[in-house]
Amino acid sequence: MQAPIAAPATGRSFPIGATLANGGANFSIFSRSAVAIELLFFDREDDARPSRVISIDSSVGHTYHYWHVFVPGVQAGQIYGFRAYGPFEPTRGLRFDPSKLLIDPYGRAVVVPKNYSREDACQTGDNTDTAIKSVVTDPQAYDWDGDRPLKRPWSRTIIYEMHVRGFTAHANSGLTESKRGTYAGLVEKIPYLQQLGITAVELLPVFQFDAQDAPKERTNYWGYSPISFFAPHQAYSSRQEPLAAVDEFRDMVKALHRAGIEVILDVVFNHTAEDGPDGPTQCFRGLDNPTYYVLCEDRSQYANFTGTGNTLNANHPVVRRMIVDSLRYWVQEMHVDGFRFDLASILARDSSGAVMSNPPVLWDIESDPALAGTKMIAEAWDAAGLYQVGNFVGDSWKEWNDRFRDDIRDFFRGVNDSAVRAADRLLGSPSIYGWKDRELEESINFVACHDGFTLNDIVSYDHKHNEENGEDNRDGSAENRSWNCGVEGPTDDPAIDRLRNRQVKNFLTALMLSGGVPMFVMGDEVRRSQLGNNNAYCRDNETSWFDWDLVSKHADVLRFVKLLIGRRVMRDVEHERQRTSLRQVLRETKPAWHGVKLNQPDWSPLSHSFAISGELKNEAVWGHIILNAYWEDLDFELPQLCGGSKQWRRWIDTSLEPPHEICEWNAEPVVTEDIYRVGARSVVVLIAENGRKRNLSTGVQS
Repeated sequence: MQAPIAAPATGRSFPIGATLANGGANFSIFSRSAVAIELLFFDREDDARPSRVISIDSSVGHTYHYWHVFVPGVQAGQIYGFRAYGPFEPTRGLRFDPSKLLIDPYGRAVVVPKNYSREDACQTGDNTDTAIKSVVTDPQAYDWDGDRPLKRPWSRTIIYEMHVRGFTAHANSGLTESKRGTYAGLVEKIPYLQQLGITAVELLPVFQFDAQDAPKERTNYWGYSPISFFAPHQAYSSRQEPLAAVDEFRDMVKALHRAGIEVILDVVFNHTAEDGPDGPTQCFRGLDNPTYYVLCEDRSQYANFTGTGNTLNANHPVVRRMIVDSLRYWVQEMHVDGFRFDLASILARDSSGAVMSNPPVLWDIESDPALAGTKMIAEAWDAAGLYQVGNFVGDSWKEWNDRFRDDIRDFFRGVNDSAVRAADRLLGSPSIYGWKDRELEESINFVACHDGFTLNDIVSYDHKHNEENGEDNRDGSAENRSWNCGVEGPTDDPAIDRLRNRQVKNFLTALMLSGGVPMFVMGDEVRRSQLGNNNAYCRDNETSWFDWDLVSKHADVLRFVKLLIGRRVMRDVEHERQRTSLRQVLRETKPAWHGVKLNQPDWSPLSHSFAISGELKNEAVWGHIILNAYWEDLDFELPQLCGGSKQWRRWIDTSLEPPHEICEWNAEPVVTEDIYRVGARSVVVLIAENGRKRNLSTGVQS
């Protein structure tokens, strides 16, 4: 692109970033300690020399700590970057290096040279030709065709955690090579998501990240290494023009919305790709290091509450503003429906790393009117031991509930003293959330997520197998709460495979029938395996990708999930409209607990089974769920029905062979006996005729 030749003008400090207006573009950037800032324009992303350099006049283009200039003639698509001049004094926390090209912290798009080098950004010397660069965008140039965020109620939300690239990268995805692993490729697979029945996709990080931030000869596949908080990851675009990723991301959001599917982004506001003292200078470090990062008492060192080398100084006013501005941008201009905050507890730390009782950034996010109604999910812990599940600050945040994961895994693998914990999780974890008078959907329930074993591997491996990660199997958690059903890894034994299939369905049933919001991982519905790798962050290959052959291989599990979801999304939303608390819902539904004998639950440490029946106020019992994690069959007494309901019907019995393990709704066979034999390691769900319009987990009418 031909660089503009008109003389620059003073410009304005607001808006921050690059903003098209009045026949050109205003550029504004924050730096408290810089002594000079240069704006550089480029014709191509891999140019070693800029086509034009504009020195911002500090006498008129420097307001407070904002450096600004207006450049006539600039259009969308213009490639640019900055150089910042100032002291390199690490003991004071200052790390200016004018040999490094810096991207715009507010840049809405980036370009990545084919010869991009993270190493060049770490070493001394000019890295212009190998540096990532920003691109001027025009947010108003896209036709949304009337699209808006969907604002689906939490009570009818089912989250599918997925990786944009991994979902369609496999050669058997049926896509052309150019679309595999892209936003456009995901659009091609929307019919599959619709048939599955999920209501929201939670995308692993799509902010531009540094794929080279990984051990040598590895790739940062997951994307938890952000460079920009505004630009969509360029490599996920099927086209490589400077603005293609922005429009293709919007095309994806619009298409998902038309299919009734919300878009939730996994966002990383706790650290950046610049890492520790020896990391690359790409943006924040070179502009204002002590503003953007939490530094140690030795100002040359970075506080590391993330385990990744640095910690974003999230409660500094400038950084707080950037975080909120980023969220607003993704909601208002990119139409996303929500966010899941990685290591969200770090946002509760101040500039010294101390935990704050009322962190300003969290209240800024929650109280911002532009974000009202946007789904906000917290991973309520950090890597330095701060754990806030059940206590995360705010009135409307939902929380990833890792205790649901641990306790349900323990129960179905037969751990002693797990029945009472599993029962609590089934009700929405009132022991964790009941005290807050918060709604039933406070808990985001999951058995597996991107981090750890897949659901298939939970029932196939006792130990992690991360050798291919290149760290001698030292990485990844050693505590997986898994059980391989008798053989480590793949097996040809049909009995073991049947047991694994049953266990997978047990987990899925408990997940979908529990109080809270269910989330499961891409491929768990077809038993996707990572061959025991529980830390596949660096495996951009078939280890991590969705294997589309599994759709037919494990069609019975897929059918099972579809029928579970089909019932789940019919839930009533009245309790959510009324903001009825979890505690109040449980008071009204009056769940009754049983063991093999009615009204005699066994909560002893050696118990591995229990049953729950639901009742709505003064009406008859409508549903009965039996969970048997014992290694032998057990006979359970069934409650007597009264009123208009005379017979139980069997909806689910995971001990039965497909397709009998789950029935189409309204096609359930009658149970004629007063005692039901529940197979070893299985789940049974019985329903009564007048219970079909009620939610199976809480009894709320639907």
